[in-house]
Amino acid sequence: KLLSVTSLVILDLKEIDPDKHLWLTGKSLEPILGFARLTADVEVPIWVRHVVVPTITDNADHHYRLGFFLGSLKNLQAVDCLPYHVMGTAKYKELGITYRLEGIPAATKDLAAKATRTVVEGIKAYRRHWWSPIKTQHQS
Repeated sequence: KLLSVTSLVILDLKEIDPDKHLWLTGKSLEPILGFARLTADVEVPIWVRHVVVPTITDNADHHYRLGFFLGSLKNLQAVDCLPYHVMGTAKYKELGITYRLEGIPAATKDLAAKATRTVVEGIKAYRRHWWSPIKTQHQS
């Protein structure tokens, strides 16, 4: 019902591998992918953001698989990979919450831009004959 009055969904996709997603977030990936598919079914535009975390979500295979899934979403209008930062670590400590990314360095903008390009390659692989352009913040 809510999607019937929604003009845009901005979805943060943390991880495309179900086991890693569960480890990283403590939650199952399937409801998130199901929601993304639902937005396509009801034709609500979606923008997807993904944080590139060094040593966890920073490899080309991961980004290609993410893109391949995103390519299946006919309502996808934009995708962007963002560099992981460490600004929230103090807040986790203050709240006494385990921070699973403790000790992982921030990602560079170049690493995030490279990830975005690989995600787009995965999208294109899925949509070989698709005409809809994909926007990213890193394109001119």
